[in-house]
Amino acid sequence: MSTIIAVVLTLCVVAPITWGIAVAHRKKTYEAKIGTAEVKAREIIDEALKTAETKKREALLEAKEESLKTKNELDKETKERRAELQRYERRVLSKEENLDKKAETMEKRENAIASREEALNRKNAEVEALYEKGIQELEKISGLTSEQAKEYLLRSVEAEVKHDTARMIKELENRAKEEADKKAKDYVVTAIQRCAADHVAETTVSVVQLPNDEMKGRIIGREGRNIRTLETMTGVELIIDDTPEAVVLSGFDPVRREVARIALERLIVDGRIHPARIEEMVEKAQREVESNMREDGEAATLEVGIHGIHPELVKLLGKMKFRTSYGQNALKHSIEVAQLAGLLAAEVGVDVRMAKRAGLLHDIGKSIDHEVEGSHVQLGADLCRKFKESATVINAVESHHGDAEPQSLIACLVQAADTISAARPGARRETLETYTNRLKQLEDITNSFKGVDKSFAIQAGREVRIMVVPEQVSDDDMILMAREISKRIEDELEYPGQIKVNVIRESRATDYAK
Repeated sequence: MSTIIAVVLTLCVVAPITWGIAVAHRKKTYEAKIGTAEVKAREIIDEALKTAETKKREALLEAKEESLKTKNELDKETKERRAELQRYERRVLSKEENLDKKAETMEKRENAIASREEALNRKNAEVEALYEKGIQELEKISGLTSEQAKEYLLRSVEAEVKHDTARMIKELENRAKEEADKKAKDYVVTAIQRCAADHVAETTVSVVQLPNDEMKGRIIGREGRNIRTLETMTGVELIIDDTPEAVVLSGFDPVRREVARIALERLIVDGRIHPARIEEMVEKAQREVESNMREDGEAATLEVGIHGIHPELVKLLGKMKFRTSYGQNALKHSIEVAQLAGLLAAEVGVDVRMAKRAGLLHDIGKSIDHEVEGSHVQLGADLCRKFKESATVINAVESHHGDAEPQSLIACLVQAADTISAARPGARRETLETYTNRLKQLEDITNSFKGVDKSFAIQAGREVRIMVVPEQVSDDDMILMAREISKRIEDELEYPGQIKVNVIRESRATDYAK
């Protein structure tokens, strides 16, 4: 029992000592580890500081290099601009010197002109003085003042000339009508009856139908690259948003518009729409349109029945298929004029083939008048000279609008056929606004003459009837008035065919039975 107690007491004494020794050992171990961690942390911090310092120095060096580079570029640009400014300054100084020289020259000329004007004024004063002296002498001899003598002379001469002129005009018109009216009517009516022609049905824009509205997005392409490529290649504007499931092609050149239409239709059918494919399709469409123009020109010559026209002229004839005038197709109009000219030539007994040739080529200048400066008349004559057409054809082309005098009967027939083709009903499209403006201008012109009571434009603007005041307009005055109104209408208005001017004067006798 005592042994157990001794062991227990020993354990009670030894256990705390052992526990204290273990705790002290552990504390030393932990302190050693903490010291090692602090050393490593200081090493990491020192390394980080060194790295940061290195990065900072590198950044400063790069900034200095960039600043130096920028400064050098600015210096270079400044030197270039200074040199350019010096060049401009030298040019300005040179121009100022030239202007000064010109100003001196102009001043000398003005002085010379002023001296000449003074000399002329002195001479004019002397002449006027002599003239006044002569007038005074004449007034003394005649017993009339100059105004009285002038008025008397003008009244007498005016009455005689007016009467003689009216009588002569009336006689010439009656004689010309008697001789030419019947034959002209027969020829023209026969030619018109034998020539069948289409009504106008041309438009100024082309419309391409789309299978659906989603195709519009594909035509436009990413950021509009497809539509820009197509517009650049063809020179035609594409209007996308105005019409559902359709694209409107609007262009100044009808040939380009046709090329764009064919290319766009093929792209829609193909489905592959991108810039490279667009360029390929446009090139194919251009070749096809050129081939079609040549074929259309050849078909026109075969239809009219003439041969031996230069291939380039044949191609230009085909190009006129895409040209319109007031809605009338230029190629169809040329074929119609050729047929009418041939029929008229057969009636009067001149060369039918030459008349058809001149009629077919009379508007050939319209095929290039939007590409070259000048009227289609002059351009057409130049083309005919270039490709060795005969003098008769060239003169017919030059004179069909009255720009030159016709030198053959064929030229006159072509001019008549051109007027018939343009003026027949259904040949050309005329807007309502243009039509009403022409009627109003007709009535305004006639109402502006002295002695006119009322005027009426009738027969769709082909005739104007004028009622005059009998007390102010005599029978002779009426004939002269009709002539003057016709001349003024010709000078101031543009119209197809001719306008008949009827001046009506009413005579009344009044009496009273008492």
